[in-house]
Amino acid sequence: MTTPPVQPISHLLYLHGFRSSPRSTKAELVRQHVSQHYPALTFWCPQLPASPQAAIQQIMQGIASWPKAQMGVMGSSLGGFYASWVAEQTGCRAVLLNPAIDPARDLAAYIGENSAWHNPQERFLFQPDYVDQLAALRLDRVSRAERYLALIAKGDEVLDWREMVARYPGVRLLLLEGGDHALSNFPDYLGLTLEFLGLPG
Repeated sequence: MTTPPVQPISHLLYLHGFRSSPRSTKAELVRQHVSQHYPALTFWCPQLPASPQAAIQQIMQGIASWPKAQMGVMGSSLGGFYASWVAEQTGCRAVLLNPAIDPARDLAAYIGENSAWHNPQERFLFQPDYVDQLAALRLDRVSRAERYLALIAKGDEVLDWREMVARYPGVRLLLLEGGDHALSNFPDYLGLTLEFLGLPG
């Protein structure tokens, strides 16, 4: 018995990481590839606020009218944490790129003023209560592992790859022997991630 082909998506949500933006290298790569090869596809990569609660509210409002059976989400680092939450709420497929596992723990060290990665002159406040907001969004495990693909680099200098693998048992896993947190070699895997979402080529 063969596995039925994945139905192609018509809408794709990309969620960037902490201190990042829609101008991230990976977000731009996905945007350009989709624009060139899938011009009819709706692509949205919002600038997420520092408040996790506000970020989730913005995301869910933005995709409220999307056909959930024909959408996919891709997220990097903290965006991967959010992407898991969105996928659990909508039932859509998700691609996770070095996803944050316990941002409530890890980002507590960033309480206070921070600079934006792509514009160091741009500052934002990470409030103490944001840690509690992240804790409220935590998922111990995903409900339907077959809907997830995780691209994880053992060479991630920010997150522990063992924690990432342990959080997503049973998902399709691309475990890179080297690499880094930014997934500098993401272009080599873009095709595989989009194929998982039903966008071959």
